[in-house]
Amino acid sequence: MATDAMEQDYVLIVEPNLTGHRWRYVEWIMQACAEAGYPCMLVTECANEDHRLPRQITAANRPDQQIAFVDPDERPRSRLREPNDYWRFHHYFSRVHTIISRIQAIRLVVVPYVDYFFYSLPFLGSPFGNTPWIGITMRATFHHHKVGIKAPDRPVVNAVKAQLFKRAVRTPGLRTLLTIDPTLPEWAAHHTSKRSAAVAYVADPFPDERAEDPALARERLGLDPAQRYLLVYGSITERKGIYELVHALTRLEHAPALIVAGEQDESTRHFMRNNVRSLNPAPVVLDTFISNDTERDLFSACDAVWLGYKGHYGMSGVLVQAYRFGKPVIATEDGLIGWFSRRCELGPILSDLSSASIGRAITEAMTSWPHEPQAVSSTHEDLLSRNTLGQFKQTLLQQMA
Repeated sequence: MATDAMEQDYVLIVEPNLTGHRWRYVEWIMQACAEAGYPCMLVTECANEDHRLPRQITAANRPDQQIAFVDPDERPRSRLREPNDYWRFHHYFSRVHTIISRIQAIRLVVVPYVDYFFYSLPFLGSPFGNTPWIGITMRATFHHHKVGIKAPDRPVVNAVKAQLFKRAVRTPGLRTLLTIDPTLPEWAAHHTSKRSAAVAYVADPFPDERAEDPALARERLGLDPAQRYLLVYGSITERKGIYELVHALTRLEHAPALIVAGEQDESTRHFMRNNVRSLNPAPVVLDTFISNDTERDLFSACDAVWLGYKGHYGMSGVLVQAYRFGKPVIATEDGLIGWFSRRCELGPILSDLSSASIGRAITEAMTSWPHEPQAVSSTHEDLLSRNTLGQFKQTLLQQMA
């Protein structure tokens, strides 16, 4: 590590898991630090050494953008096992801070996914000692029933989590809790004490892209210019509702062609291999990491985007991208995806994942959407127009200053 940069105080970014969209959050936070002139260091687990982001950071070899690998402490702290994952992750983040702060002065810690240990804070305090820190929460759903978002009704669990949340935001050292849920700061404003850390909205970003000419995008992707295409995008797992979607498409007359783009987990890969032949027209399957250029072409080329996710109550960058490219979405009614889709009139809403419901929604999306732009009020437009990478960095840097 270069001595001149290491003499400065660093921003420490801790993210043990670089799967899904988490590595992108890390990359964007590091970009924001670089743009503001803050040297920073990412710490992640050793298993991620071969991931594209660590490889990229290592290859660039910039003194102001460092990376270190720290694994959890395998030695038990006592004869008693840690009571749950919150405790386990709290110990990991604490261990990272202890190790790194011995070799490097840290001005601030940023946690891209604070849900790992957030509910342990009332019991264990800050894992970062006296160092100030900022966390981003993506999974706080305990307040959803109170603000009109459809989520499982778990009154006891939600009441407990609400109390833990109120205590957690009073943890010394926590400067700001950022959330990708626009309803959480409103709830916090009425339910947390004045001594709490700020709870602020940060719009879940997707890289700022302009739509391509659909015909040119289809040509580059080798797609049929006359066919209708439904896109399933991202980290492809069973929770994407992909199994139900494939079964519905096999029963649908005049079905669109399916595009499944993104790395699949093993069970999805197995399912697709066994069921892909039953689809007509034949699907386009890109079971790989998708580059920014291909992503832009996919969203430009498709006719609609699938968001019929199961058990997902948070936000979705895919929803933002569909909105930005003017594509209708077929969305579950649950969580923030349903809340945004309904309020911003983005496409048909699924009340369940039966083949009949999915079939009706696909037909509607392919024939009746998008609606006329004047049907959507400007206040609702503003909600999703803020989900840009520039806005994300600006919000983050305001809290880091």
